[in-house]
Amino acid sequence: MRIAETRFAAIDFESAGSAPGRTDEPVQIAIAHLLGTEISGALCSYVQAEATVTWAARKVHGITDSMIKDAPRFMDLWPRIKSDMEGCWIVAHGAATEKRFLRVFPFHSFGPWVDTLDLARAVYPDLPSHALGEVIRALGLENEPEIRAEDFRWHDARCDAVASLVFLRHLISVCGLADAEAEVLKTAELESYFKSRSDKSRKA
Repeated sequence: MRIAETRFAAIDFESAGSAPGRTDEPVQIAIAHLLGTEISGALCSYVQAEATVTWAARKVHGITDSMIKDAPRFMDLWPRIKSDMEGCWIVAHGAATEKRFLRVFPFHSFGPWVDTLDLARAVYPDLPSHALGEVIRALGLENEPEIRAEDFRWHDARCDAVASLVFLRHLISVCGLADAEAEVLKTAELESYFKSRSDKSRKA
């Protein structure tokens, strides 16, 4: 399927934070969609966790125990997660965390996955940092309407999911990939990014 016709679902979690002797848990989940050039929100919810939110995690994302005490449990969100991700290519920036949390649903079969961290490193290897916020700033994508939105803030699951799609949309545009097969976005095909970018530079 052409990339321009592919529906992408970006997923992002904020977590309770790791600590000795306990397993990390999600405290917020968000899913956003990209189709063509249009980004739209889907699921965004706090998640009730068994563990308390660590001070270090709270300092990053600002989510407190009181904010999640009446939130749905992760398993209760499964029908909505399934609905919002089924049939989509799944996007995450540094996908290991998202894959780890989704293992609680062992038979979900979501994918293929597109890791925008890998793509950022492939297309822009010279950036001083490939953290999502730093990439957005370095490429001037802060002026995109989704990032300029009044309610946008980093380390909010919805905003980070949207930002990963803003970056993916940028890559598709600058590398001229709208008519390419979606397979080019897989990690094994990153050399195609180099070729597309090089070809575009020569024509400029």
